[in-house]
Amino acid sequence: MREYVITTDNNADLPVEYYKEHNVGCMYFSYTMDDVLYKQGSYMPEGEFYGKMRAGSMPTTAQVNPEEARLLFEPYLKEGKDILHIAFSSGLSGTYNSCRIAVAELREEYPDRIITIIDSLAASLGQGLLVYLTQKLKEEGADMQTAAEWAENHRKNIVHLFTVDDLNHLYRGGRVSKTTAVLGGMLNIKPILHVDDEGKLIPIGKVRGRKKSILELASLMDEKLGSHKDTCDTIFISHGDCLEDAKILAEKIKARYQINTEIINYVGSVIGAHSGPGTLALFFVGDLR
Repeated sequence: MREYVITTDNNADLPVEYYKEHNVGCMYFSYTMDDVLYKQGSYMPEGEFYGKMRAGSMPTTAQVNPEEARLLFEPYLKEGKDILHIAFSSGLSGTYNSCRIAVAELREEYPDRIITIIDSLAASLGQGLLVYLTQKLKEEGADMQTAAEWAENHRKNIVHLFTVDDLNHLYRGGRVSKTTAVLGGMLNIKPILHVDDEGKLIPIGKVRGRKKSILELASLMDEKLGSHKDTCDTIFISHGDCLEDAKILAEKIKARYQINTEIINYVGSVIGAHSGPGTLALFFVGDLR
């Protein structure tokens, strides 16, 4: 079997330790906050990042360009390895296209190597869950074609359910109107959103109050699991510096379904720049997004 490596980007929000332990390659987005550019190796701790946002700092992000994608891919090609790359949703960023441009060039330079790119149509630990499950297949002995076909065929089964604490961050990103953001803040309205089959953020409901929004995420899981109710054994939860809320959500789901929470991690700075502090997101395998 040809040797291959699975790669992704840091919008998958997997712990750094996961990438190291499983030899998964990762490219990193940059962001700017208070006129300072932060890149791989210079990211501020997540708690500090969200603390600055709460104090009024508004970060901006930049997608990975083709040259940055090349810097991730080429060393593996030089080692004689094929590459299966699982990219951040094309519905949220142009990074998938940047990767395609880089790969088109690299295929000419390394004609004996196979490079496959999967548009995850996912974000945060939804993308991370797709990487995790595909890597698990690889470690069980699947060749790259089998792993790639599985990821392509099952990416739309990765359910994303999330809520935010402050609608103004979604307003800044064009996800909700100014009127919705203002009224939502006044009335303590918390939106429930998901990532649809095109990989875009879509509101699907709203409740009043933080506690109800957490309960709503757990309640919607039953609807989304469908035929996977008896086989889903892992959920991922990401949070915008609200770990206690993440633990409450995990306990609610464990009590209802006896499902293990494999990973609880921060919403990374790139996605967090747009969703803000207090974001809480749930990911699992289900019938429909």
